[in-house]
Amino acid sequence: MKKELEIYKEKTFEDIKHIDEVGNEYWEARELMIALEYSKWEHFAKVINKAKISCNLSGMNVEEHFPVKGKTIAMPKGASKEVIDYKLSRYACYLIVQNANPARHQSVALGQTYFAVQTRKMEITEEEYNKLSEDEKRLYTRINIKNKNKILFDTAKNVGVKNYGKFNDYGYMGLYGGETAKDIAKRKGIDSNNQEILDYMGSTELAANLFRITQTDEVLKNNDIKGEKNACNTHHMVGQAIRQTIIRVGGTTPEKLPTPEKSIRQIEKEETKKLDIK
Repeated sequence: MKKELEIYKEKTFEDIKHIDEVGNEYWEARELMIALEYSKWEHFAKVINKAKISCNLSGMNVEEHFPVKGKTIAMPKGASKEVIDYKLSRYACYLIVQNANPARHQSVALGQTYFAVQTRKMEITEEEYNKLSEDEKRLYTRINIKNKNKILFDTAKNVGVKNYGKFNDYGYMGLYGGETAKDIAKRKGIDSNNQEILDYMGSTELAANLFRITQTDEVLKNNDIKGEKNACNTHHMVGQAIRQTIIRVGGTTPEKLPTPEKSIRQIEKEETKKLDIK
């Protein structure tokens, strides 16, 4: 694997693109795995599973974008082994890099840029959204939050933020009437060290947080905010403004919304079974 990693790290995403017999472009999952610096298939397979769920929620045909493609790999002492692989469309690759580990920043960022070209964005209309079940709305919004948070943290880094936990807390305190992330976790009865509070929010609460994230990113960029203190204050101000709007229109503030019984991870497992993902 180490030798393969060295070879493929020198290749671009264009280099590992294939063209089938009818002229359609595709990428092999095991080659993409190495290009994105994943060393173990079992880890990359989890990313593929999340991408399949995203594909299904966006109304696209999973089997069309993630068809299974068997592959023979070499084993020690001249042996060989049949393993599962996928013949990925550009859209499938786009969803995979959107769900990839952000710690692999450079390769994943390059992949996001490359596969975004001529790719249908993972967005659905308001009418399509309203037809989703509550669990599907939670999944769809949680995926969007994950992607928008990546953008916000990049923006925050550029303006001088180093303590992301502190930066996050300021946003939560504004939106939740003074509650920090740990306060929210305690109220919801979850372990803040091992569980994501966003995974224990209903669609309405998630939507409020998505709005907080996207608007904070816009304000930081458009108002030339500099320094961690100013960025934190901005995040708090945006969260507070959204909270005040919720109160003004007669909505329910996020800390008063019920905590769902199932976490996002539980819903993902259920969706995985529905799609027969292996």
